[in-house]
Amino acid sequence: MNEIFKIVFMGTPDFAVPALKAIHKSVHEVILVVTQPDRPKGRGRKLLHPPVKKAAMDMGYDIIQPESLKTGAFADMISKLQPDIIVVVAFGHILSERVLALPRLGAVNIHASLLPKYRGSAPIQWAIINGEKETGVTIMFMDKGLDTGDILLSGKIEIAPDDTSASLHDRLAVLGADLLTKTLDRFKAGDIHPIPQDHNQATYSPILKKKDGLMDWEKPAQALETFIRGVTPWPGAFTFHEDKRLKIFKACCVSTEAEEPPGTVIKSFPDELRVATGKGVLCVLEIQGASGKRLLIRDFLCGYKMPPGTVLH
Repeated sequence: MNEIFKIVFMGTPDFAVPALKAIHKSVHEVILVVTQPDRPKGRGRKLLHPPVKKAAMDMGYDIIQPESLKTGAFADMISKLQPDIIVVVAFGHILSERVLALPRLGAVNIHASLLPKYRGSAPIQWAIINGEKETGVTIMFMDKGLDTGDILLSGKIEIAPDDTSASLHDRLAVLGADLLTKTLDRFKAGDIHPIPQDHNQATYSPILKKKDGLMDWEKPAQALETFIRGVTPWPGAFTFHEDKRLKIFKACCVSTEAEEPPGTVIKSFPDELRVATGKGVLCVLEIQGASGKRLLIRDFLCGYKMPPGTVLH
């Protein structure tokens, strides 16, 4: 079959851009791009386009940026377009059952986990935080639930020992675009075989807020190391020395135990910062002070003294 699908694409952040580019390179037609409104960013609070809008503008697509999808006007507009498929990637709005029922072949979503594990808003971060060895991307039909639809296609990827949520995000975005292309090919071939999820195996990945980056030194060193990688770059791992906020970008576990209470700086080489944890010792490798820049720990300690017995909290 040489069928060309009319696709409404809905997405907002960088993660969705490779998928939009993949459709653009295919034979299929993007008839509309729907993304979030421009938002103020940075110190100057300048209005910035979402990444999907930037990409869609470069490709010449029609774009809308609704503040809300709760009115019937949005569904009416999509209905008039008569799409074959709606593709949703990290859009940021919940679609009504009426909208989901509009496309002839259905609405599909790219989700950055191996469903039913890590449903929800932050699957990439939580997979690293929880020490998973692998994760992946799932293409699924959308239904009224939260990431509960039938699975169309999935692909696995290993989580490297030095992966942060940023590096893993980029690889998963590329994998998601590849799987979407293969899914569209299967639609063309009439080779779609949805597989229901086992809801008893479902886990969730709640959205991370800024306060969730606070280090809990009572946890084991290994858990803190994966935590740091999982929350980098957002919300970022941080701790406090007295009233000074310190952001930690990189650390490793040391195969030794400490007698000091968790959060206590222990004796080490002059260019090292080793901290006692609930189990084991964490060696901080890269850090940023309250008003400084990201530094290797040896450079940071040249200007900020943290002798043994210093307590972080």
